[in-house]
Amino acid sequence: MPEENKENLLDLTRAIAVQDGSAFLAAAEKLHYADLTAIYEDLDSDESRSFFVRTLNPETFSGVLAEIPERRVEEALDFLSISQQREVLEELRDDDRVDVLQDVGDKGKREQLIGLLGEEEERELTRTLLKYGEDTAGGRMTTQIGDVTIEMTVKEALEHLRPNLEDTKILTRIFVLDHEDRLVGKLRLLDLTFNPWETPVRDIMQAVEHAVLATTDQEEAAIAVLKYDMLVLPVIDESNRLLGVITSDDAMEILSEESTEDIEKHAGLTGEHSEDSYLNTSIGIHFRRRFLWLLALAILAIASGAVMMRFEHVLQGTTLLMLFLPMVIAAGGNTGGQASTMVIRAMALNELGVGDAIQVAWKEFRLGALLGLFLGVCIAIFTMTVLPVFREEVSPEISFLLFGCAIAVALAVQVAASTLIGALLPLGARAIRLDPAVIAAPAITTVVDVTGMVIYFTIAKSILGI
Repeated sequence: MPEENKENLLDLTRAIAVQDGSAFLAAAEKLHYADLTAIYEDLDSDESRSFFVRTLNPETFSGVLAEIPERRVEEALDFLSISQQREVLEELRDDDRVDVLQDVGDKGKREQLIGLLGEEEERELTRTLLKYGEDTAGGRMTTQIGDVTIEMTVKEALEHLRPNLEDTKILTRIFVLDHEDRLVGKLRLLDLTFNPWETPVRDIMQAVEHAVLATTDQEEAAIAVLKYDMLVLPVIDESNRLLGVITSDDAMEILSEESTEDIEKHAGLTGEHSEDSYLNTSIGIHFRRRFLWLLALAILAIASGAVMMRFEHVLQGTTLLMLFLPMVIAAGGNTGGQASTMVIRAMALNELGVGDAIQVAWKEFRLGALLGLFLGVCIAIFTMTVLPVFREEVSPEISFLLFGCAIAVALAVQVAASTLIGALLPLGARAIRLDPAVIAAPAITTVVDVTGMVIYFTIAKSILGI
């Protein structure tokens, strides 16, 4: 962070501490709303937050309001007077306004806030957008776009767009509609600028290759924006009428949210993702999100102890087996985790679906068998060459050659089985309509721990004749 920016942040913090409005506004003018949002999140008293919200000008605060954690949105609005609420809501872009209102829990209060908007058209648009789920393309789209009709000429199109320049979020893509508002094509501003005024729009428009329904999941829409390198993705209804667009910056924000959520689930965290920063999230919330998974995995891990008790006589027969048990178990957990990560990533990018399970199983089984074979050979060589230097014998009835072969076979089977399990569990979760990220690394590790012990002791018992 530049030194000048750090100084402005310090000036802002000092102004909040003494509630100096003039100094606060002077420092706030020099900061981006993202920096202001971070300052607001760190404020630890209602008095400081109220001063911040009431003092900052509505235009700047609208940007902050759109970014603060959802649990603080309603509180921030409550700090404002009715007239200030109206100003802030009218400054927000339509998609950001909908996001803010979705964070207001009470429907009556939400309707009251909508009623503050000055124009009936804005009120009806906001109510329409609120009908879509917040995790859908319709819930995240913006309607502030440029559109023209197919019957227009270039001159008519420019005259149609000119009055709405201030309210249009993006003009790099202009959409062409028919007389029933159905999407029929797209234009670049460049096309309108450098063609003769009498040129019909239908002669210079391009086809729209990709569009999504308003009910499409937001992550699927965001992936489409990046996959097809689009500046904006049209959002349509079932009749192909243009409703709005998902912009590239919207897509990056959506994927950032989804990525954070998937990482937390993959790590075994339950509950909803918190928008608060790590330090601003309470210990109670961290505890609730971690405890249930840890308890479930702890209970599941008891099965490992049950397996060891079942094969107690095998360990007593050859105590040296204990030396290699952690290695075999860990190898299974590592390979299973690798496989699940690759499959979950491919599913997130829409490269894999439940219908690809057989292909995935065959691919990962071959890969697991190859990995297991080479790992087994390496460990067998270690067992037969290095181990005798530190130990005279395994037992009178078992040679190092036979012992090394048993360890190698157990390791190879464990790696192959764990790779297959790690790859198929996420697909199985998708098949029963669960988030694949829920099949987290700790869960896979615990599962392959149990199966690994069964494999290890069963093979050792069979080959060594214990």
